Amino acid sequence: MSRQTNKLTVTAVKSAKPKDKTYKMADGGGLYLEVSTTGSKYWRMKYRHAGKEKRLAIGVYPETTLAAARTARDEAKRQLDQGIDPSTAKRIARRQGEQSAANTFMAVAVEWLEKVHQHEVVPAHYLRNKRRLERDAFPIIGKQPIAEITPPDLLGCLRRIEDRGHIETAHRVKALCGQVFRYGISTGRVERDPTPDLRGALRPSKTKHYPALTDPKEVVGLLRAIDGYGGQPSTVAALKLAPLVFTRPGELRQAKWADIDLEDATWTFEASKTGQPLIVPLPRQAVTILRDLHGLTGRAEFVFAGIRSSKRPMSNATIKAALDRMGFKGEMTAHGFRAMARTILAERLNYPEHYIEQQLAHAVKDSNGRAYNRTTHLEQRREMLQSWADYLDALRNGNDNLVSTRTGT
Repeated sequence: MSRQTNKLTVTAVKSAKPKDKTYKMADGGGLYLEVSTTGSKYWRMKYRHAGKEKRLAIGVYPETTLAAARTARDEAKRQLDQGIDPSTAKRIARRQGEQSAANTFMAVAVEWLEKVHQHEVVPAHYLRNKRRLERDAFPIIGKQPIAEITPPDLLGCLRRIEDRGHIETAHRVKALCGQVFRYGISTGRVERDPTPDLRGALRPSKTKHYPALTDPKEVVGLLRAIDGYGGQPSTVAALKLAPLVFTRPGELRQAKWADIDLEDATWTFEASKTGQPLIVPLPRQAVTILRDLHGLTGRAEFVFAGIRSSKRPMSNATIKAALDRMGFKGEMTAHGFRAMARTILAERLNYPEHYIEQQLAHAVKDSNGRAYNRTTHLEQRREMLQSWADYLDALRNGNDNLVSTRTGT
């Protein structure tokens, strides 16, 4: 005759009170409620496997109800009938759950951000991409195991961004997700990257070009406006230096005195987009600007130290705000100095495109597929930047008909 099971009632379990010693309330089939002296209640199951008596921890009451405890007991008995030790099965399931939690899209993405991405890009770019994933990807697919995310899952996530009208952001998040999936492949958490399957599924993003003045006649007015600008000395110096070296705005405002050799007239740093070394030859005009500024900020780490704290560089909005105040809002930006130089150097001064691209620190390749070394053609680029600085002086002084007869080689 089988032993009686389901002997306990919900009321009996709920009203069980602590005693001087821990005691058990049997429900049958090996299941019992253990009531401690503090009043805590634990569901456990006594069973035998391979000739040994064992205990299976099922859960804590009231989080684990009487019905849930009985369901767990019945499942354990089915495992025993199949020769499986319920405690071992639970331990394996817990380990798999932990591994699954470590293999969610969010977990893999955070690992990629911290171990790879933040060492590849500048801090500001890293933080932007981290925020994009936190805002647009993690709430939707973050908790899913990365190996189970399908192209439709990812598309649904990107559609939410697209539906807000942020088409370019959707494409950027897609690219970031692709990098996370590829990292997941390399670390053995997923077998493939689903982002290529979404080719053509998103609305195309329209390329936005930074406003820039590229007509020499318009550049004259800009240069003269900068000369007459009455802002902070650091801001004026940055405005004057920007057209001469045409580095990326973030690279300019975060320039450090330790990277500048005024005697050798060079500025050496890692390009923010590629992480490759870039040597910027400084024309005479740039050296003069920097020498004058050194008396003000030379003791600080940053060439263009912030107004509120010399330990930080000037704000990324400073140059744009100055250009707006000078009346160039919508016509010129800090990034626009790059387009201005690239256009005029090629069209008016006839310099070879690869010299210009090297100076812009663009990831260009030669005919053999090798990326240009940013430290090469230094003397050629030195001559180019000096000619460019002299050309800007000529424009500023009214010789707007100056056109180089130099021929590209």
